[in-house]
Amino acid sequence: MTQGIEGKVVLVTGGGSGIGRAIALTFAREGSAVVVSDVSGEGGNETVRLIMQNGGEAIFIQCDVSKAVEVQGMIQKIIKTFGQLDYAVNNAGIAGIHKYVADYPEDIWNKVLNINLTGVWLCMKHEISQMLSQGGGAIVNIASIAGFAAQRGASPYIASKHGVIGLTKAAALEYAKTGIRVNAVCPGITATPLIENARSEVPSEINKIFSGETIPMGRIALPEEIAGAVIWLCSNAASFVTGHALVVDGGMIAE
Repeated sequence: MTQGIEGKVVLVTGGGSGIGRAIALTFAREGSAVVVSDVSGEGGNETVRLIMQNGGEAIFIQCDVSKAVEVQGMIQKIIKTFGQLDYAVNNAGIAGIHKYVADYPEDIWNKVLNINLTGVWLCMKHEISQMLSQGGGAIVNIASIAGFAAQRGASPYIASKHGVIGLTKAAALEYAKTGIRVNAVCPGITATPLIENARSEVPSEINKIFSGETIPMGRIALPEEIAGAVIWLCSNAASFVTGHALVVDGGMIAE
């Protein structure tokens, strides 16, 4: 077992597929009780089924993280069910569409920012309040290498992930003396449904990135590799790590 993970309660938003599902399954294998949250009931319940099938403990809470009342209700339900919230992984996010800045539709811009950035803030707002009442906890926000570098045609996604990294650092400083650690994991290209959907929307030169051709390690990441970084940041092994954005990208942004 990873140091300090067993017997804890963790919330994973966007846990119905991809990286979120891998994170939820990994926490369950390490002995945590997992709250799987997703806007999709089908995906979220399937993650719970997979956890319980392997002897783990999990519940599903349907939640749109861009809606404050739903986020508040989610945290209340967690506390009613488990009495505590030790870790939170704010993973829910969407990609948007491939358009240049001047052509980007305002409604989709707003949707991307509302889910990817405001949604993380809303979750943190209520997670931190609960953790303060308990005397500590750990939060990991899932950002992206898009929080460090840009690409054409994805301006709201780029802006939201830069924002998540900044928000992570601000919260880490504000709560550093309270026993709450706040970090981010910044995945590179990862084998998820979101990436597969995005590949149909982008030009062929960007598709080369999605295939792993331009990644120094010669492949894209597995969701489980991102989950491993998240588990470490929550564990006691990272007890002196806060305000950090951990890149997991096979060397991509090192070039």
